[in-house]
Amino acid sequence: MAETSAKGSGTGGVQSLERAFTLLECIADAGGEVGLSQLARDSGLPLPTIHRLLRTLVNQGYVRQQPSRRYALGPRLIRLGENASRQVGSWARPYLVKLVEEIGETANMAMLDGDEVVYVAQAPSRHYSMRMFTEVGRRVSPHCTAVGKALLALLPPATVRDILARIGMPRQTEHTITDPDVLLAELERIRERGYAVDNGEQEIGVRCVAVAVPNAPTLTAVSISGPEGRMTDQLFERAIPLLKRTAQDLAAEFSYATSS
Repeated sequence: MAETSAKGSGTGGVQSLERAFTLLECIADAGGEVGLSQLARDSGLPLPTIHRLLRTLVNQGYVRQQPSRRYALGPRLIRLGENASRQVGSWARPYLVKLVEEIGETANMAMLDGDEVVYVAQAPSRHYSMRMFTEVGRRVSPHCTAVGKALLALLPPATVRDILARIGMPRQTEHTITDPDVLLAELERIRERGYAVDNGEQEIGVRCVAVAVPNAPTLTAVSISGPEGRMTDQLFERAIPLLKRTAQDLAAEFSYATSS
């Protein structure tokens, strides 16, 4: 994407805007803070152009320059992100409600935001259940959740290692994967089978299964979660095709939203 923006777009868009958004995405992809040399390398843009665009973004509050001279995402993006999250959650919820009707357990949608996973939409189970960590707005580390692992599986191994180096792999339960090599092997299995599983890795007694939404503009996954007593292997077998169908439906919604 950065390379296309650097050369200019054939879509009739405003090139300076495209390049500014490229820089913002590069900063986000780097974990929210980046040095100038890495920004130039990742964006493919010439340094004079980067300096000019960054000066404007800093003046507007969308980027801030740290005392270390590195660039970070600015506070003015928070309001935009919060409103966008609410809108995405609103149109995604009917798909999650349908999953709950078909499977009976809580359905979630989550996105990779910087180095963390944030839950942006949820339809609760019709069963009375314990309160779980999957709440809208909740942020979790990606290495110990089904949605997080489904999202990490979309990234190159080197990028995954960079994320893990920045945030670590804190142990949440006795089942949490805390070795990067073990996690990378698990991500390869996820790529092969097309879904990710959390067997009590974030919260004891909770199981989840997740599928990534293909070609989403922001890395996105949908999941089903619930108490391990109900989240049996048999339920997983029934849920996985339905999750994959929902992921395809959401991908079509994303495509429509970005093209309209």
